[in-house]
Amino acid sequence: MGFLDFLFGKSLVPTALKPEVNRMVEDLVRIGEQEGFLSERSGGLFNAQCRHIRARQIGERLNEIGGFELMEQINKKVRKRLGPQLASHLSYSWADIGKWVP
Repeated sequence: MGFLDFLFGKSLVPTALKPEVNRMVEDLVRIGEQEGFLSERSGGLFNAQCRHIRARQIGERLNEIGGFELMEQINKKVRKRLGPQLASHLSYSWADIGKWVP
């Protein structure tokens, strides 16, 4: 473990995947601002459980890359950018992905 890892914690994202993760964060922010993570009706951008399809795909990919810890880190980033209500909606849209529990 290097000194910077000791100070700031080990990165959950391999260097080669950081651009992909950054794009996914931007996608989540855009979804939250423009479309919402949850809907009252299924169809179109939303699955049968009324959760945003792309947001769930992103959650599944984040889970593949870094598991629950990375998903939690990204949810905190979304919370900083969009506020607690939309971060809560994102959390519910990720229900049943890996170990994620809203």
